[in-house]
Amino acid sequence: MQKRILFLGASQFQIAPIIYAKEQGHYVISCDYHPSNPGHKFSDEYHNISTTDKEAVLELSRKLNIDGIVAYASDPAASTQAYVGNKLGLPSNPYRSVEILTRKDYFREFLEKHDFLVPKSKSFYNLEEAYSWFRELAKPVIVKPVDSSGSKGVTKVNRKEELEAAFSYALVFSREKKVVIEELFIRDGYQVAGDGFVCNGKLVFSSFANEHFDKLSNRFVPIGESFPSIESEDKLSKAHTETQRLLDLLEIKSGALNFDFHFNKNQEFSFLELGPRNGGNLIPEVIKYATGIDLVKYTVDSALGMDCSALSMREPRGYYSSYILHALEDGDFEGVWYSDEIENNIIEENIFINIGDRVQKFNGSHTTLGTMIMKFNSQEEMLEKMDNMEKYLKVIIKE
Repeated sequence: MQKRILFLGASQFQIAPIIYAKEQGHYVISCDYHPSNPGHKFSDEYHNISTTDKEAVLELSRKLNIDGIVAYASDPAASTQAYVGNKLGLPSNPYRSVEILTRKDYFREFLEKHDFLVPKSKSFYNLEEAYSWFRELAKPVIVKPVDSSGSKGVTKVNRKEELEAAFSYALVFSREKKVVIEELFIRDGYQVAGDGFVCNGKLVFSSFANEHFDKLSNRFVPIGESFPSIESEDKLSKAHTETQRLLDLLEIKSGALNFDFHFNKNQEFSFLELGPRNGGNLIPEVIKYATGIDLVKYTVDSALGMDCSALSMREPRGYYSSYILHALEDGDFEGVWYSDEIENNIIEENIFINIGDRVQKFNGSHTTLGTMIMKFNSQEEMLEKMDNMEKYLKVIIKE
């Protein structure tokens, strides 16, 4: 019998599960407030409803008598998925738990309460109240929205005079209009990213990556993830254990996870975020290349209540990465320069824009110009190229 499945969002990064669902013969419904999003052309039915409007999505879901709901690569939509799923008895995790994972203020408070390592952190609606907290913290601090995704609205602040601009910038990207101010965690080595999957309350699969940033651009917005992580087996085992402890506390039973964590100079583990959804930046697609595990399939299947118990750990074979095409300045897009050394590494490429389009300097996922998946011959080649991509590939901009 054909299943009816609702997808919250249909951006470039959300197309893969829509296509998979169609290939499985399901009836696909998509909704968001961007009719031009490319994923809608693959769905059977589209509704112009914001993915963060929980009551409107609930009403639509009841009307359409859906069998499952998916929030792929979107923190804001993840809480809507849980809300609707809980109300309708569809496969989903506890709404309050998902809300904790998708709100930076709630997440920091929860981590501290349960003795996870966490930086000093508080959240504010009002700038004046934030100043006294700012004075208490070691500098620099990080200022960011409590509820944004894709690294939007994040600023590093060293001096009091910089706080107002950073606070205002964060508010632009916050639906709650609330801002987190916290001490900067000094990590040792790469920030670790990747995706995992939970089945029957257990983290049965995880694949960890090195997160890369452009030293010429915004140092808080990732430009790619490379697999496998170079961290030691002991450290990654600690990450797995601490993740399972968090899942147990929150009673998370099923579905995808997106990791962001790091270690300090004492090798102590600390969560940056744990998203109750698949990662963006083509992370599931790269994991499929590296391990053969199709997290897109498991995400859709589990949303329909299908058995996912066959999923188990599988280590990466080879060296793969995603890469986010981005501009270093505002201007008109004139093309991409590729060096001879990088062209053979590119196994998938998708450029979202056309020659002559006006583009913005990279400051969040909303300024992504395109994506690539790359394959390398060694760990050394992978890390050298991903950390120095300006030598091998450049977006050409006319100011």
